[in-house]
Amino acid sequence: MLYRDADAWRSAPSKRVLVFGMSGLGKTHMSTTVRDSGRWFHYSIDYRIGTRYLGERIADNAKAEAMKVPFLRDLLMSDSIYIGSNITFHNLSPVSTYLGKPGDPAKGGMPIAEYRKRQEQFRRSEIAALEDTGYFAERAQQLYGYPNFICDTGGSICEWVNPADDHDPLMTTLSAVALPIWIKGDAAHTAALIARFDKAPKPMAYQPEFLLLCWTDYLKETGAHEEAVDPDAFVRWTYARALAHRQPRYEAMARWGVTVTADEVASLKGEADFITLVASALERRARAA
Repeated sequence: MLYRDADAWRSAPSKRVLVFGMSGLGKTHMSTTVRDSGRWFHYSIDYRIGTRYLGERIADNAKAEAMKVPFLRDLLMSDSIYIGSNITFHNLSPVSTYLGKPGDPAKGGMPIAEYRKRQEQFRRSEIAALEDTGYFAERAQQLYGYPNFICDTGGSICEWVNPADDHDPLMTTLSAVALPIWIKGDAAHTAALIARFDKAPKPMAYQPEFLLLCWTDYLKETGAHEEAVDPDAFVRWTYARALAHRQPRYEAMARWGVTVTADEVASLKGEADFITLVASALERRARAA
């Protein structure tokens, strides 16, 4: 690992970490807490995806919808108006809106073929954004003078690695430039995530094989035709299965770094708390070795 023990971590003049885990367990809280100290550069994978790798597709998707309105079409065709996404660290909805949900277009869905195409675009974009981590860590220090760096990953990172492979290319690359930190939740956290998702279902990225299995099973179970699937009903039905699918993958990825709990992350008040938290996690790892 990048830091051999707690002492090495505490004394390191430049600290670099990469946080991963289920969305909703505290990745952004952790990143914001250290960023607010003014000494940490916050690299958001979803922000990078939305501004660099899917930026044009997101804007073009919005333009395509606007072009359906004659008044707006005339203005766009004459370059009288401009449409772009106003993506920020606190508003990443343009990315999820583009990713979308499969099913009945009348209910906000899209054909499954288009959905799979966008899933693949997102997969490639997220891997590329993750591979940019080392570049941004160096850039943060050399260009902006930040001594420390935190990479805030998306919940789908576990879909693109092979956690059973000790030499997985992506995890090998990432762990060489930052200390991976897994935020681990318990059964109560999982139940809370499911309840929250049920109230406001959001688009997700899935491993292609997992998506195909869920889509096939859902059609069989409901008897619905592809074009008649309720998009929100499908993603709700899939969510708990997605969490169960991801949990062992996150756990296997944790061997590249350290593990902290969601409750520990929720208690963070500042940079000093964070440094102590990671040091404690390194000590736990050493004792378990």
